[in-house]
Amino acid sequence: MRLLLLAIAVTIVLAIVSLFVGVSDVSLGALLSSSPEDRPMQVLLISRIPRTLAIILAGASMAIAGLVMQMVVRNRFVEPSTAGTTESASLGFLVVTLLAPGWPLMAKMLVAALFALGGTALFLRILRAVPLRDPLLVPLVGIMLGGIIGAATTFIAYRFDMMASLLAWGMGDFSGVLRGRYELLWVGFACAAVAYVAADRLTVAGMGEDFTTNLGLNYKRVMIAGLVIVSLASAVVLVSVGSIPFLGLVVPNLVSLLVGDNMRRTVPWVAVTGAGFVLACDILGRVIRAPYEIPISVVVGVIGSAVFLYLLLRTRRAA
Repeated sequence: MRLLLLAIAVTIVLAIVSLFVGVSDVSLGALLSSSPEDRPMQVLLISRIPRTLAIILAGASMAIAGLVMQMVVRNRFVEPSTAGTTESASLGFLVVTLLAPGWPLMAKMLVAALFALGGTALFLRILRAVPLRDPLLVPLVGIMLGGIIGAATTFIAYRFDMMASLLAWGMGDFSGVLRGRYELLWVGFACAAVAYVAADRLTVAGMGEDFTTNLGLNYKRVMIAGLVIVSLASAVVLVSVGSIPFLGLVVPNLVSLLVGDNMRRTVPWVAVTGAGFVLACDILGRVIRAPYEIPISVVVGVIGSAVFLYLLLRTRRAA
């Protein structure tokens, strides 16, 4: 409990630092010497606070989505970006943008979530059909499926002159987050709360269909609930800030090494660690080339891929 409180304190400190990092002067002195109508206070209220909240919500929800997917698939090396879920959500968002461009963002998010649910279900169906003797082959199957879906999405975007929009969705970036443009991320936070409530059921489902049925639970319903959580969280983050790769892979594995595999215990850890990790990466992206900014997907992708390779090599050595 003390370590969790320490992690929360570190995340709060990072959130405070995030409020004062940027091109515009939003220092404490500038805020105290200005009125609510002046530029420093307006930047803080319209940009910095919404951006920081968006980072926290996106980091927590995507980390929880990765944890739930790992429990559902029973594999430590899967998450939305390595199972075709993110690519399916992108395809759904592209299709609804082409066919119904006037729909509200919430409706587009729901369509993207349905496509993400279908892509994840297809991934699970492929896993049941293909004999996998090595757990490391599971994410490879997901990456190949994501590549196929991504290629189809790119072809459609190219034919309808939507490549710029597709690249914007695939490049996670918080620089465009303003007040009124991030509130959809609270849906992802609600998904994280549902995952905490259903943690025990998801843990049991992760032990297999026979074990779940023997304990009196409906295995298919629990699986569908887990897939809905993953799909909604992935779609919300995609349509709000873009894709953030490897986040759902890195954070749950690091938390598992620290506190174990009890999902009821790890959900708060994963949420706090995911938020803190994205906050740290976002601050790094704003500082390393100031006054320019490196997109969050690049920073998280570089760090996440390095940790992914470490986990793969660590597993190989342990075997």
